Amino acid sequence: MTQEQFARYSFLLDRTARKVKQYAQQQFKSGDFDVTVDQWLVLKNLSENGHLSQTELANLVFKDHPTLTRILDLLCKKGYVERVPHPMDRRSFQLHLTETGLAKVSALRPQILEIREKAWENLSDNDFQEFKRILDTIYQNLGGQELE
Repeated sequence: MTQEQFARYSFLLDRTARKVKQYAQQQFKSGDFDVTVDQWLVLKNLSENGHLSQTELANLVFKDHPTLTRILDLLCKKGYVERVPHPMDRRSFQLHLTETGLAKVSALRPQILEIREKAWENLSDNDFQEFKRILDTIYQNLGGQELE
């Protein structure tokens, strides 16, 4: 394969990822969810993992610390997330969902699953398996750890 073809496929991958996020963000706005896609990722990961440090959460949502701090500040201000002192390290804190945050995740999860499904319409189980294999290979080629 030529470098031009590699560049074209990289462009297609980037374009598609951006379109998926753009579509989701539009749906979030029109659905009046009171959170952005990035804020949802934080809420979802906290709901699935319990108490996390900011570093652990940053790794899960692929955000740098300044970006995640801004997201967390907004979520704390909305009453969805709390920073609590770490029981073993006074210099750090752990993050967890408040009752309001848990209720928000429960309320939004079904709607967000519907939004996510739109991108996957008209694809077969074989398409999904091949797509996952290809994305995992690309990810690992760039130094990412295999997840499953």
